[in-house]
Amino acid sequence: MLRRFRPLAIALGLSAALTAGTALSQAPDLIIARGNEPVSIDPQFARTGNNQMTSIHIFERLAGVDDNMRATRQLAVSWKALSPTLWEVKLRPNVTFHDGSPFTAEDVVFSLRRPPTIPNSPASFADSVAGIDKMEIIDPLTLRITSKSPDPLFVNEIGRVFIVSKKAAESASNDQFNSGAAAIGTGPYKFVNWVPGAQLNLVRNPNYWGSKPEFERVQFRFISNAAARVAALKAGDVQMIDLVPPSMLEELKADPNVAVSEASSLRLIYMALDSARDVSPFVTDADGKPMTKNPLKDQRVRLALSKLIDRPRLVERVLTNAGTPAGQMIPEGVFGYDPALTPVAYDPEGAKKLLTEAGWPKGFGLTLHGSNDRFAQDSAVTQTIGQLFARGGIKVNGVQTLPYSVFAKAATAGEYSAFLFSYGSTTGEASAGLDSVMHTYDKERGFGGNNRTRYSNPNFDLLLEQGMAEFDDDKREILLQHAAKIAFGDVGIIPLYWQKVAWATRKGLTYQGRRDEQTVAMNVRRQ
Repeated sequence: MLRRFRPLAIALGLSAALTAGTALSQAPDLIIARGNEPVSIDPQFARTGNNQMTSIHIFERLAGVDDNMRATRQLAVSWKALSPTLWEVKLRPNVTFHDGSPFTAEDVVFSLRRPPTIPNSPASFADSVAGIDKMEIIDPLTLRITSKSPDPLFVNEIGRVFIVSKKAAESASNDQFNSGAAAIGTGPYKFVNWVPGAQLNLVRNPNYWGSKPEFERVQFRFISNAAARVAALKAGDVQMIDLVPPSMLEELKADPNVAVSEASSLRLIYMALDSARDVSPFVTDADGKPMTKNPLKDQRVRLALSKLIDRPRLVERVLTNAGTPAGQMIPEGVFGYDPALTPVAYDPEGAKKLLTEAGWPKGFGLTLHGSNDRFAQDSAVTQTIGQLFARGGIKVNGVQTLPYSVFAKAATAGEYSAFLFSYGSTTGEASAGLDSVMHTYDKERGFGGNNRTRYSNPNFDLLLEQGMAEFDDDKREILLQHAAKIAFGDVGIIPLYWQKVAWATRKGLTYQGRRDEQTVAMNVRRQ
């Protein structure tokens, strides 16, 4: 059934393939089944994972990341601060776009100005370039960029914006990217054709400046159903799959024709609690009646709820060990990680004492909310936490899980009291997550953009802001660690676990898993 996609892709994508100069009569050297697909080939249209893992094959950025998500040089070979707000960026020489035109500073300036102009973007890169005050081209390979305020991670942030060809993209529509006409990058692969809902075909860029990918022709097939992806792999219809469901991991590991690769991702799964409002919409007394007092405002209550969660057992039983219990925003190996911030231990008796001290010896009522299609076992995790709370004396009035598109909108609007959410770090250090999820919400200054519960701790804010403005790496890391101790000691959120992600390949191939959860052909190797 999966092979039926190919003739349709050839028919619909013929003109784009001819533009790329590729013979579609040749079969792919590597077929990867992905659980999601892009919404656009325009690399700046959305910064969501499904889009970015497509874009990194065709386009590049000023800064890349290593296995621990720390910044590396890509199209920029160096950057240095000439003053706290003035940066000099040197670009990589002898780089060409897929159409043969040279890569220059003009393409970078155009690309960094473009994100706010893209219509209908569901997840804009505009925030990444919001700190730019002005840009000056010194020569074709040198830029000077002024930031609006001192920021040691300024180039790391703007460096995550994909660079497009000014010549190809200046007046291009989204449809022109999707057809391939404007899909002109500097990346290791060139666009051939895309059939939404079916497949994306790429061909190796023979003039790529970096290491040549092992496979010449790559095809991504989009199979959203996990069981169908596994079946396609086992049947040999595809050579690799991503988003391996935890329930099928052991089965695939036991298959002699399959190799499994796992990675601890930087995505933290956490419980968010409404600690800001005096009255919370889904908090009741122990009899289920509405209250005019919100117990979640009390740190002792929040800590009690954290102590009621058995993280190791949750990971083992619900996730089939596809997770690592968490006590902070980012895992070991990432900048800002503090080994002293360990996961809160399961302690029902300690939780009961805290609830009694806080004036809730008989508990109170709470409804939990979560998504049911955002990450592995999200609905089951929410249900399990509800059961653990109930065992600990909390009256769980209900557990409701919804499609992410519906749930996230309501959570952002402040409609819930306690809900399961996640945050995946994209900057390779702790400050972005601490800022986005836990800093006091401040739209004007750009803080707390994903602080959906409006948690606020001025002492934490102060240390975090000092850390974010510190140029000395050692000092900045210490400040971030101290800030995290305050926020997690105050239980601003309840960290649960960092999820593990898994890929599976046919025998003879290996895949180097990535902590950013992305599926890329360049990480596939023949044994």
